[in-house]
Amino acid sequence: MKKIKGLIAATFAAFKENGEINLDIIPAYVDYLLAQQVAGIFICGTNGEGPSLSTEERMMITEKYLEVVQGRMLVFVHVGHSSIEEARKLAKHAENHRADYISSVSAFYFKPSSVSNLADCMAYIAAAAPNTPFFYYHIPAVTGIAIDMIEFLELAEERIPNFAGIKYTAATIHEYQACLHYKNGKYDILFGYDELLLPALAVGAKGAIGSTYNYGAKLYNKVVQLFEEGKIQEAEQLHYHAVEMIRLLVKYGPIPVQRAIMEKEGLALGNSRLPLRNLSDEIKQKLYADLDQSKFLLTVQQS
Repeated sequence: MKKIKGLIAATFAAFKENGEINLDIIPAYVDYLLAQQVAGIFICGTNGEGPSLSTEERMMITEKYLEVVQGRMLVFVHVGHSSIEEARKLAKHAENHRADYISSVSAFYFKPSSVSNLADCMAYIAAAAPNTPFFYYHIPAVTGIAIDMIEFLELAEERIPNFAGIKYTAATIHEYQACLHYKNGKYDILFGYDELLLPALAVGAKGAIGSTYNYGAKLYNKVVQLFEEGKIQEAEQLHYHAVEMIRLLVKYGPIPVQRAIMEKEGLALGNSRLPLRNLSDEIKQKLYADLDQSKFLLTVQQS
């Protein structure tokens, strides 16, 4: 199986004023992301507000993205759901519409009780799309499932024939490195914390999935280039621009802030669904002032 190299943008959900999903904006969104030079997209995940969408809505979004992308970049479809049966429906649907990859978080209401239980759950979901490579989406800060990923790899290798790797969204760089080295790098371990991309590169990362790659991929791609050229100090200085911007996400709220940044970039994606809180116009203007002061978007344009 060919390894993935490059940045994958975790796309945001788009809603109309009446709260319905907005499929009409997806062609413009895809064109924007192609211009950002991402290698692919990860849809209906955390940033895509997948848990707030119905199964039917997620299927509609999947169909539209695959129709528009037409093989111009990789498409990961997140199928995770608190109901494993719904996750299987989403997985089968994604395969029927020829997604490149599927991925799933753990069930997050009734949680798996052990690593073995988790591996069985993921195997059951992946079996619904046996011809599509499957990634486990490890994000313990959200799911509360903090388990030994090496032990999971050992079990997934046995139980999931179409297992491709892990979307590793955790700050435990040492475990991430251990996963990269498992069986001499047998699996793709895609890094998921944008603010730690440079440290991840230092331990061997080749591919990454993240939200800020939507509007900052050119900067991060330059960081990768500088790192590969051995220009570590220059890479660190450029990476710090991203860190400064991400501090704004902490200050104002990660998903609503990034939706506001996308609006500033010319893509109005509408308001998030409850329980996410949207930014008031006053807070949005304060955010934009802080963003301008950070010069992040200007640095992206110059990268």
